[in-house]
Amino acid sequence: MEFGLYSFGDLPPEKRGAEAARERIDALLATAKLADEAGLSVFGLGEHHRSDYAVSSPTTVLAAIAAVTKQIRLTSAVTILSSDDPVRVFQEFATLDLLSSGRAEIMAGRGAFIESFPLFGQKLEDYDLLFNEKLDLLLKLRDHERLTWKGHFRAPLQDAEIAPRPLNKSMPIWIAAGGTPESARRAGRLGLPLNLATIGSEPSQFVPFFDVYKETYRASGHAENNMQMAISSHFHIASNSQTARSEFFPYYRRYLFHNLPNRDRGWDVSPANYEALARRRGALFVGSPQEIIDKIAYEKELFGHHRYLAQLDIGGLPFPLVARSIELIATKVMPVVKNL
Repeated sequence: MEFGLYSFGDLPPEKRGAEAARERIDALLATAKLADEAGLSVFGLGEHHRSDYAVSSPTTVLAAIAAVTKQIRLTSAVTILSSDDPVRVFQEFATLDLLSSGRAEIMAGRGAFIESFPLFGQKLEDYDLLFNEKLDLLLKLRDHERLTWKGHFRAPLQDAEIAPRPLNKSMPIWIAAGGTPESARRAGRLGLPLNLATIGSEPSQFVPFFDVYKETYRASGHAENNMQMAISSHFHIASNSQTARSEFFPYYRRYLFHNLPNRDRGWDVSPANYEALARRRGALFVGSPQEIIDKIAYEKELFGHHRYLAQLDIGGLPFPLVARSIELIATKVMPVVKNL
């Protein structure tokens, strides 16, 4: 199993502005460099367009990361394709692929946040139609050096040259999903790798989602040995369970409270709810190395996935704690789970 990290570059509530964003980006570069040296497989960056996040242009930061890493693959987590231009997305990731000697991936999704839609002149009522059309175009851009194409939301292309081309001609394009069956069917129908965020719900509830994906993938005639699945979740690890839980709770609590619509309804995560999420069959990966190993093994049995991505710097978690997590992942967790 591959083990990777991803970040949204979120800023602590008490820190905003250019200097805070610069510090956060510096920490992201240090985190990715450390993950690369530790032998992790993937590093991803999310896309947000708000003052509480440092990264609105993942490819820009990933390009800087490419310059200080050697092996780790670099991906968005996610690219909000519905509100972006697929031609520009492809060009940016093709350039990243050249800079990184073939290490670029795209994780395309519709996005859980909606601020990019009005920002870039898109209508929320076209949420699904935009994604379907733009995903179709993105796949064609990857597979053709010249393209004639016509859609509803974008100007047509007439024998357009698509450049630059990535070093990796089959640059991976993943579908990022939150658990809707149609997302699973779409990825399966197209034969694309699938990443599911198993956040906030019992992992067992997502088994039917992966079943739909596998069934659709096979029924669409794609080679089963090319099927790839990943899960991503919130994560923190320490040498023992008590330390991990107590360190992570304040950051996790304020992250959820600050970002979820439930904040406006007075929602909060209680210590009891937190403990329930952190138990072996809960959604939250927080605990000792053995607890993390047990949870990864449990979910591997449920889903049969090939990659696990950890979001381990939630709420602006200090870099020393992130660095310690990477060390524990590399020395205690990966040697066991890589063979699952």
